[in-house]
Amino acid sequence: MIIVMKPKAKEESIQKIKSLIEEKGLDAHISTGKEITIVGVVGDKSKLSDQNLELFEDVDKIMPVTESYKLANRKFHPEPTKVKVGNVEIGGSNLVIMSGPCAIESKEQLLSTAHAIKKAGAQILRGGAYKPRTSPYAFQGLEEEGLQYMKEAREETGLPVICEVTSQNAIDAAVKYVDMLQIGARNMQNFYLLKEAGKSGLPVLLKRGLSATIEEWLNAAEYIIAEGNPNVVLCERGIRTFETATRNTLDISAVPVIKKKSHLPIIVDPSHATGVRSYVKSLAMASVAVGADGLMIETHPNPSCALSDGPQSLNFEQFKDLTNDLRPLVHLMGKTL
Repeated sequence: MIIVMKPKAKEESIQKIKSLIEEKGLDAHISTGKEITIVGVVGDKSKLSDQNLELFEDVDKIMPVTESYKLANRKFHPEPTKVKVGNVEIGGSNLVIMSGPCAIESKEQLLSTAHAIKKAGAQILRGGAYKPRTSPYAFQGLEEEGLQYMKEAREETGLPVICEVTSQNAIDAAVKYVDMLQIGARNMQNFYLLKEAGKSGLPVLLKRGLSATIEEWLNAAEYIIAEGNPNVVLCERGIRTFETATRNTLDISAVPVIKKKSHLPIIVDPSHATGVRSYVKSLAMASVAVGADGLMIETHPNPSCALSDGPQSLNFEQFKDLTNDLRPLVHLMGKTL
């Protein structure tokens, strides 16, 4: 449940409520907005049954939260969350574009990509050092060697970097090199991995699972936030349906639904959603139009030779054209790029 305090509630009143909740063995989460403060209660609320909280000083009303996800819920946190990744803010007035190769193949490949995407307007470099592939015989990534290249790319370009992690060992290595961790679609409900990512102290990008409902997705985010890490960004990357014309089906409606249900920022990955580079621009523009906070676009120096996901990757000129075409729409939506 949530306890809504009256406008201009005194700090001692808020702290009194918080102390009472914690004395009962529950967790209290305070969210301070522009006008009101909300105290979220997580745990067995029957422990408060002997307390008439409505009668406490400066309490306005008590509201139940029926959804299983609490900390990711907009009712708990009415103000939109802004997540800092290095010097980049996701969820603010900028449209944030993450771009780079699906898989890091060499230092030269990653550095050339980093310079090209920065020149075109991207703010974060993405690259895969650990690649969970459908086939065990496909390229699995350079692992820590790839992470080292990401660090070098950040030092050379100033771009914050993000990499997917697939295990505890991958997290332990990645925290030494990157600015943000990514949990891929296949691991969205790997609850142990979610907890460990939450403990890492780094911001986390959480991709939607292949067949996950929005409620399941938000509950996965809850695992990360419950470890004391509120810096979670959601990523819609298409879900599995009966349609075969594209790799997945991009659920564009997920953006406004998330905006209504959660305070977490949401970006869209049209590259993985389609698997076809010629569709990426159209769906990127649609994502901006429905209010996405950012995009993740796969870019490669020579997509025809890519070791992973070449058919959906843009070359440098195509990526530049995409960002140029996006700018008028981004400005129309009240953001900057």
